[in-house]
Amino acid sequence: MPRLKKIIEIFIFEILENSSKVAMRYLSLVVSDASNFTHILRLLNTNVEGKQKIMYALTAIKGVGRRYSNLVCKKADVDLNKRAGECTTEELERIVNIIQNPLQFNIPKYFLNRQKDIVDGTYSQLLSNGLDNKLREDLERLKKIRAHRGLRHYWGLRVRGQHTKTTGRRGRTVGVAKKKGG
Repeated sequence: MPRLKKIIEIFIFEILENSSKVAMRYLSLVVSDASNFTHILRLLNTNVEGKQKIMYALTAIKGVGRRYSNLVCKKADVDLNKRAGECTTEELERIVNIIQNPLQFNIPKYFLNRQKDIVDGTYSQLLSNGLDNKLREDLERLKKIRAHRGLRHYWGLRVRGQHTKTTGRRGRTVGVAKKKGG
C-alpha cells in the first residue's frame, strides 16, 4: 500500500508541475501594466489590434505580410512575443521607419513587393493606398498598350490561362427543355 501511495503522490506532483507550465504559457495573455496598454494602434493610416502579438498585428497593414513583419521586428530589436499594445512609442517609430525605408536598413531586395518598377526600375515596398494606386496604374498601362493581359482584364475574363469553357460563367443560366411525350 505505501508503494501505491508514493506512485499517486508522484502522479499528482507531475500534474501540478505540468499545470504550472500550462499556466505560464497562457500568462503572456495577461497584461502586466494595464495603464500603458493600447488596445488599438494607428500605424500607417491603419488600425492595428493591440491584443495581437506585434508580428501578426503588423500584417493588418496592407502590403505587410508575415515574413516581412517578422524581419522588420527583428531589425527593430522588438521582442516577437510582445503584444502590439505593449510596445513603446520609440519601438513603434522604429518599426514604422523600417517599414517605410527598407533598403536603408539592409532588407534584401527580394523581400520587397515592388521590384524593378516598370517606370524607373527602383525597388520599393508599397503600403496601403500606394499599393492600390500602383496596381490600378499597372492595369491601365496594360489596357492602354493593348496587351493580352490588359484586354482580358478589360473584358472581365480570366487572365492567368485558366480554362473558361465550363467555369467562371456569370449572368443568366439557360435551362435545358424537357422533351414532351415518351
